[in-house]
Amino acid sequence: MDSDLIIVGGGLNGPALALAAAGAGFSVTIIDALPSAVRSMPDFDGRSYALALTSQRLLQGIGVWRAVADHAQPMLEIKVTDGRAGEGAAPWMMHFDHAEIEEGPMGFLVEDRHLRAAFLTAMDESDLITQIDAARVVAQDIMPDGATVTLDNGETVSGRLLVGSDGRGSGTAKRAGIKRIGWGYDQTAVVCAVAHDKPHGGIAHQFFMPNGPLAILPLTGNRSSIVWSESTDRAAQLMKLDDDQFLEALRPAFGSFLGQLSLTGARFTYPLGLTLAQSFVADRVALIGDAAHGVHPIAGQGLNAGLRDVAALAQVLSEARARGEDIGGAQPLARYQEWRRFDTTTLALATDTFNRLFSNDNPLLRAARDMGMAAINAAPSLRRGFIREAAGLTGDLPKLMQG
Repeated sequence: MDSDLIIVGGGLNGPALALAAAGAGFSVTIIDALPSAVRSMPDFDGRSYALALTSQRLLQGIGVWRAVADHAQPMLEIKVTDGRAGEGAAPWMMHFDHAEIEEGPMGFLVEDRHLRAAFLTAMDESDLITQIDAARVVAQDIMPDGATVTLDNGETVSGRLLVGSDGRGSGTAKRAGIKRIGWGYDQTAVVCAVAHDKPHGGIAHQFFMPNGPLAILPLTGNRSSIVWSESTDRAAQLMKLDDDQFLEALRPAFGSFLGQLSLTGARFTYPLGLTLAQSFVADRVALIGDAAHGVHPIAGQGLNAGLRDVAALAQVLSEARARGEDIGGAQPLARYQEWRRFDTTTLALATDTFNRLFSNDNPLLRAARDMGMAAINAAPSLRRGFIREAAGLTGDLPKLMQG
């Protein structure tokens, strides 16, 4: 075999698994369709991620956090409100403060460009990781003792386990015969970053509007990342506007609490929906990240769920090797699926329910959800439960996320 693991997909989850596996002594080949020059993406494009505290622990454990720590904005508070653009927030809200837990900030906001660069550098420095860029997998063959993939240049790579980290349209899953369930929301997320006059104080805001939520996430300096979920038609209209017109459309929803706004970086969109692989494993195949589950960004848990997959799979493989098991065999893969399937299905259903409950202007539902938020905010135990959930501290944590 060329490697213990073949990982298809070089976004963020794939490199994270490559580093976690290499740290445990496994050899890894990671294949990405993009050239390395494109993957490094030195220019700021507005994208960022809300990393839960446990995800930060994982990055620290695989040797990546040091490279991004200076670019990370701690998330100290979360404020969740309901209302309509231009009318301000409803009088009831949920307010989560990291001071109510002992572990530290609930998470960190890190820009995509810094994460990708850190992953690439760390993989370059590992003798156990082989990177193949600008290549697509066009076929995969499963054998009793391993898997072989064929690239579009005719080359082949073999390994004991094939891991699909190739997104919601995962070719790895399709070739393994894994089907998907899911649906769209007729919503599109408009993502960008803004600079503002006033400091954000490390506070993340989630403002629920009839067409979808607006997330205002603090970045380093007086900057914030915007994830604006709108109807697909409205999002298309917003993308046609010039920068000044776009800011005029954003201001009624954003409000004036951070002062004057200006765009930094580009705007881009992605359609919103829910998709779940009917199985996270097949013969000699495991799926992680969006290849296994794609959820609504309403709670900012997409990447965090993928990194939990990474930590869980790395631990399962390490423990299987210690038992003398075949890391690509049925039993280790069954343990991985059992560990992650329920958690991700619950997350998918929760985000789906929240989106349907809040993305409407029904007066009865609006009254019910506002009273519900007020009740949660008034109950310290419930409030701390939500804070711990946001920090990723609930459930059966893999060792890499325990700190």
